[in-house]
Parts: sequence; structure tokens; C-alpha cells
Amino acid sequence: MANEQEMFEAAAKAIIDYDVAKAEATAKQALGSGVDPVALLEKGFIAGITEVGDRFDSGDVYLPELMMAADAMKAASAICEQAFPTGAIKEKKKIVIGTVAGDIHDIGKSIVVSFLSANGFDVYDLGRDVSVEQFVAKAGEVQADVVGCSALLTTTMEEQKKIVEALKEAGLRDKVKVIVGGAPTSQGWADQIGADAFAENAAEGVNKVKALTGI
Repeated sequence: MANEQEMFEAAAKAIIDYDVAKAEATAKQALGSGVDPVALLEKGFIAGITEVGDRFDSGDVYLPELMMAADAMKAASAICEQAFPTGAIKEKKKIVIGTVAGDIHDIGKSIVVSFLSANGFDVYDLGRDVSVEQFVAKAGEVQADVVGCSALLTTTMEEQKKIVEALKEAGLRDKVKVIVGGAPTSQGWADQIGADAFAENAAEGVNKVKALTGI
């Protein structure tokens, strides 16, 4: 339906324009018109944040704009998630996720958070520049099923290894799966540090988390 498609395009544009207020208003308007919240998130807002990410990768967008787009994405996601249908998943699996210490790159992780939420997971987003201690403490506090840690710099990859080791020391490793991601990471790196999975992008990340949690 054309009107729905227009809503998707408006949602994407709000993110591309880094406009938090517009993103919130568009989400409320679209949901009020009966647009499916999951479709709005995936075909509208996530499409927009993906476009911003592509522009960042190509050097057309810089870090300040990236962060503003991420803020708009978070605001829109919060509204969409409140409208998600209940009962889709009987037992919500708990995911603790963040960008590792020393790394302020947030956009890829934010896209993963949106995808996971859209697929019915209970996501605890720790944000960026998250210490090993914060990952472990939150995983223990919420009894997480999975810990996801993103590293976008070769200089911060080592933090992912430290998280795996710290979970072992805390006696949580046999209860918590670990998935890693980020541009410099790979399946080989995941195998090397003893992580359970590696994901190259958000869609693959959701599929890997589903496999890890038996959904």
C-alpha cells in the first residue's frame, strides 16, 4: 500500500537526516495509522540507519553525524518496540550487548540491537566503550543467555578475548554463549579466543543468536 511505503520512506529519511524529533513523530504517526511495528522498524528505520552506515564507510558521513543518526534510531526503536505484539515468543532469551572498552563505534551494534528486539529477544544494550567488568556484571545480573561484543578497531579486539576469559573466571561461561562482531573480526578470531559465534552483519547476527539459543 502506497501510504505504508510512504511511511517507510519517511522513517528512513528521519534517520538519514539525524532528526530525533522527526523519527519519534514518524514512528508515532505510522503506528497510529496501523503500520506493523516490526515492518516499520525493518523497512523504514533500519533501512535509514543502514544507509547512514554505508555513507560512513564510504567517507561521506563522519562520526558526529553517525552518533546523531544512532540517537534518532534508538528513539524510534523504543517507540516501535513498545508496539511489538506480545506472546510471539513464550520465553524471551536475554542478550547482553555492547561495544568494547576503548571503542566508541555504535552504529553497527545499534542495528543489531534493533534486529534482535524486532525478533523478540530481551536485549540489554550497554552502549559503547563498555568495560569487561560491565559485560560480566550485567550477564550475571540478568542471567543472560548470550553476550554480544562488538569491536570496530584492531586495537580493541583484544577486549573480546578478555570478556570470554572473564566470563570463565566468574563461573558463567558454561551458561552464557558469546558472539563477536565488528569489521576486523572473523570466524577465525572467534575460534581463536573461544567465542561461540561470529557475525558479519545484523541479519546474520540474529540468525546466529537464534541458533545459539535454540530458537
